[in-house]
Amino acid sequence: MRSAPPGEGIVIGIDPGVARTGYGVLRRCDPYPTPLAFGCIETPSNHRPARRLLEIYEKISLLLDEYAPECLAMEQLFFSRNVTSAMHVSEARGVVLLAAEQRGIPVTEYTPNQVKLAVTGSGRADKHQVQEMMRRLLRLQELPRPDDAADGLAIALCHINMVR
Repeated sequence: MRSAPPGEGIVIGIDPGVARTGYGVLRRCDPYPTPLAFGCIETPSNHRPARRLLEIYEKISLLLDEYAPECLAMEQLFFSRNVTSAMHVSEARGVVLLAAEQRGIPVTEYTPNQVKLAVTGSGRADKHQVQEMMRRLLRLQELPRPDDAADGLAIALCHINMVR
């Protein structure tokens, strides 16, 4: 889903991951934000880790150059019991932060609970509830899929709601 040219009032939400990095691009509009793009950057598991990070960096860079956002909102690292997984996510976060910093785009981070609370009213919402709320709040015809794309949209919408 792509439509509008780059401009002010654009926020990109990023749900970082090595296998899939979800993104959502919203333009601030009254009364409702307008979705410009959403999807996932998927990297093949048979690629070397450095190659996967390069692919994420290159695709995030293209999004940032195309939409020239005023801000990038990203999910904070949720540290679980799986240290290896958390390390891989932190590497993906690093290349996203690098791409934003190179372009002078400020980054704001939100916890998963902050995002869920901001878009569903419950910090305990599941993936399907987030997808359904994104469909309703952004007036989409279908649920945004996969759920990483919905999370990218939710992070962007959370930021828009927090700075109003």
